[in-house]
Amino acid sequence: MREKLTVIKVGGKIVEEEATLLQLLNDFAAIDGHKVLVHGGGRSATKIAAQLGIESKMVNGRRITDAETLKVVTMVYGGLVNKNIVAGLQARGINALGLTGADMNVIRSVKRPVKDVDYGFVGDVEQVDATLLSDLIHKGVVPVMAPLTHDGHGNMLNTNADTIAGETAKALAALFDVTLVYCFEKKGVLRDENDDDSVIPQITRAEFEQYVADGVIQGGMIPKLENSFEAINAGVSEVVITLASAINDSGGTRIRK
Repeated sequence: MREKLTVIKVGGKIVEEEATLLQLLNDFAAIDGHKVLVHGGGRSATKIAAQLGIESKMVNGRRITDAETLKVVTMVYGGLVNKNIVAGLQARGINALGLTGADMNVIRSVKRPVKDVDYGFVGDVEQVDATLLSDLIHKGVVPVMAPLTHDGHGNMLNTNADTIAGETAKALAALFDVTLVYCFEKKGVLRDENDDDSVIPQITRAEFEQYVADGVIQGGMIPKLENSFEAINAGVSEVVITLASAINDSGGTRIRK
């Protein structure tokens, strides 16, 4: 029997507002066993960039990370947002350690090649050091991972938090019985986007493809579910898509082998 590990991914909106951050800290602290937290922070980055006179450019909901924007996201994600979470967890008796991918070379990426869009200093994950993370976890440390990686040549890279959570969960699945939880603003994957209670409790790959063909599942939920099925195929035991306030409940949408 392998030890259980929970990887929780929370969006920036949850960790950027005081009330929802406090609830998240309490709920995350209450999770039994080994755990890892991966967070975003995009709205804070946009706000601080504006205060510094730096325009935020987005294409298809993704940030264009030029050299000046990279400075901002490194400060905000790796500093302000990450350390607020770490301090909050320490106050709740959780021995948290804030990490970017550059710290201890834990996540190495390559700069995304230019195709239709030049996203700038954006990283596509190449490798995750699961052994190092496992060593920290077995020492009682809870990693809190910012959405930043590096290329091994001295360059930081802005990296999608969903991707970091998925790649970290996949790497750790070789060593633990991993559950990956994607938290967002709905109770789960919905049959009807206008009905918050129309949660699909379990979904298979075939059902997912049918829901996409029928237009039931669309937009940003498609890549989230694609990531989920990839994680299952790579050895993650279960993926849950749910509300951040429900990470200790049995609801949400669940994906298993």
